[in-house]
Amino acid sequence: MADESIPVSAEAPDSPFQTTGTDHITIWGSNPDDTIAFYRDLLGMPLVLRQPNLDDPSQTHLFFDTGDGRILTVFVSDDRASNRGRIPTQTGSVHHLSFSIAAEDFEDVMEALEEAGHGYNVFDRGIFFSLYTQDNNGLIIELSADKYDIPDDRRGEVLATAQRLREEDGADFAEDRHMKQALEELGLDAEPADLPDASTGVGY
Repeated sequence: MADESIPVSAEAPDSPFQTTGTDHITIWGSNPDDTIAFYRDLLGMPLVLRQPNLDDPSQTHLFFDTGDGRILTVFVSDDRASNRGRIPTQTGSVHHLSFSIAAEDFEDVMEALEEAGHGYNVFDRGIFFSLYTQDNNGLIIELSADKYDIPDDRRGEVLATAQRLREEDGADFAEDRHMKQALEELGLDAEPADLPDASTGVGY
């Protein structure tokens, strides 16, 4: 059971230092052809750097720009086959990667995944809208669209406010109404996105 006494807040904690953002995430991939076909050719991430893995030069290190200058890197090797099956998870494993997409592109994304032979599930997660699929390695990939056009520098503040409102409401999770109330309380005039109807889901 989670320790509910630990406060949720957008304020910086009293820690020795603070990180300034996500620089990059690295995953263990299969081969370069299948990896580039998924991340560059399907998801539209430019391949911005290719070099040997400096810790193991027998492998190649691919760098993809996820769209905001944040980088996803993948270790690949010609002798590794892709795996479209689910990857077992354990403590310390990556459960999924989530990338942002524009709300107005949501239906186009679904069509593109279908054409590429990638199944998916769509859920209304209350605070955002999510599409779940799998990459060529069996890793769960979430493509997430914001339900409101919240400025990036206010996102943490909005979510922390929605959390407080959820707790006061006694709700199990943050719902759309808590987001609306948080935006109103913070004086943010964020327009809602036009997204399809979907269930909250019980997992992918």
